[in-house]
Amino acid sequence: MCGILGYAGSSDILSVLVSGLERLSYRGYDSSGIAIISDDELCHWKSEGKTHLLVERHLKNLRIENFSVGIAHTRWATHGAPNDLNAHPQLSMNRKTAIVHNGIVENFAEIKSKLQLSTTFHSETDTEVIVQLIEHFASKEEFSFREALCLALKQIEGNCSFTVITEHDPKVIYAVKKGQPLIIGLGKNENFIASDMNAILPYTKRYLNIQDGEIAMVRQDGYEIIDFDGKPVAKKSHVPSEISGTLEQANKGSYKHYMLKEIDEQPEVLARLLHAYAGDGKQLDFMPALNSKNLNLAKLERFIIYACGTSWHAGLVAKYWIEEYVHVPAEVDISSEYRYRKGVSRRQDGVLALSQSGETADTLAGVQLSKEQGAAKVISFINRENSAMEKHSDGVIRSLAGMEIGVASTKNYLAQLLSLYLFTLHMARLKKTMSAKELARRLDELAVLPSLVRKFLLNKAAIQKIAKKYSSYKGFFFIGRGLSFPTALEGALKLKEIAYLYAVGYPAGELKHGPIALVDEKMPVVTIMPESDTYNKMMNNLEEVKARKGKIIAIATEGDERALAAADDCIFVPRVRSYLSPLVTVLPLQLLAYYTADILGRDVDQPKNLAKSVTVE
Repeated sequence: MCGILGYAGSSDILSVLVSGLERLSYRGYDSSGIAIISDDELCHWKSEGKTHLLVERHLKNLRIENFSVGIAHTRWATHGAPNDLNAHPQLSMNRKTAIVHNGIVENFAEIKSKLQLSTTFHSETDTEVIVQLIEHFASKEEFSFREALCLALKQIEGNCSFTVITEHDPKVIYAVKKGQPLIIGLGKNENFIASDMNAILPYTKRYLNIQDGEIAMVRQDGYEIIDFDGKPVAKKSHVPSEISGTLEQANKGSYKHYMLKEIDEQPEVLARLLHAYAGDGKQLDFMPALNSKNLNLAKLERFIIYACGTSWHAGLVAKYWIEEYVHVPAEVDISSEYRYRKGVSRRQDGVLALSQSGETADTLAGVQLSKEQGAAKVISFINRENSAMEKHSDGVIRSLAGMEIGVASTKNYLAQLLSLYLFTLHMARLKKTMSAKELARRLDELAVLPSLVRKFLLNKAAIQKIAKKYSSYKGFFFIGRGLSFPTALEGALKLKEIAYLYAVGYPAGELKHGPIALVDEKMPVVTIMPESDTYNKMMNNLEEVKARKGKIIAIATEGDERALAAADDCIFVPRVRSYLSPLVTVLPLQLLAYYTADILGRDVDQPKNLAKSVTVE
């Protein structure tokens, strides 16, 4: 979850590291820090809070000369409070070695207790244990720094990647890959280490992935890779790739927040997906993504869907689609729960793993568990390229959402929904549960979806007005039935994430089984009620809320006079088939959360306590 950057080159090192931290800040922003080797001596600066505080407190008028390498870090706190002492980089006791780290050392307490006999610790972090352990060996004359690092790695348990610079070897950045993502950025007379491609976009688009169990030693003029035993890894096993993103995508442009920009990018994302997987709505083709000849998906008898957070809501929608149109059961699990409830995967099962980053720790572990249990095939829905999850998958469907900087997912959620719907149609064709004529009709109706979404997003003022009206309320209910129930969960999550308001989603049929006790004039209820076979039941729920004096914000299909008359406020969404409603009803909920958070003065793109990519358990 934390952001890591390393630099070996001749450009202004502080500018490179600080600007890189700003582009990595969505990975964590509790604190930040920088360490540099200058004139073969280690110096460092760190601060709680966001990167601008680090600059204001320590770096504003600073210029570094005669440097060789530097590392930087932006933190999402796990072990230890987000303060100056626990910020990275963490230093060895003799202040010769510095480390920045992403992940968790599971046996840090055991290692720390052994080292405390001869070592003074200054932080509460598990990170400091790593650097103290490395220096424990490096300070002995019989070991080179490389050997010391390998010896330390043999004692460290848990998924954790880190970079180290040291006075023992002042022209090298050591980068250790164990679970969490790390790449080498390849520039002209300069090289980088980063946990995310976004950090290096202004300088180079060429990169290569460091693999698990490898140590990269990066210098200004090149790199070398060894394994954890210190043995060289052949360069031919690492083929450089090109970053597909652009610097323009990583900038806000004229938008106040990335989140609003990304909401507005959703029509283009939908069009891109349709072009890639449905020939602009004319012919469904997943062959490049699924290599169908080898997968034999038609023989699958059950789907298990793993996901966390927003992706879990997308998975819940997919369950309705798969069971209705493919005629096979689908189970949806929160990844962390599946791992520990000893779920069972069988040879006839297909696993659908949903993750924006492809690095989500619990989802990745669920995939690995299913493979060990003998699940037939794993299909991953991922936005990022070359992720850990991809390596464990039999097929990968890319979300094609482009860079998503805002921590609260918007365009990737919509991309997941459309990808899952197209996959459902693909499975219905393979299983012969949908006629060719019906399939063609459904693909044809998708062709207008991007323009419908684009038109809706041109009229945000009404939603902004509603957000202002209700922004002083402290709690919200979101209710829906069928396909609208997961949308209710997603709407509530968005409001929690960025507005910091109490919000809860419920299946509307459960309202009278307890939650209605909380409904009164101080509890607005958002009813997701597009045209569907449960519409009349939703109207009954709306009346139940009105009878308790609850304020009602209805999300309804355009032209719905009944909802307009019954609700306190009504937001109309484009008219689509009921089975496509999740692709449009989520739009006003994204905007309602966005404008509420903005009105309340929240940090929309970097909400407190959150990070974009959850790479720890």
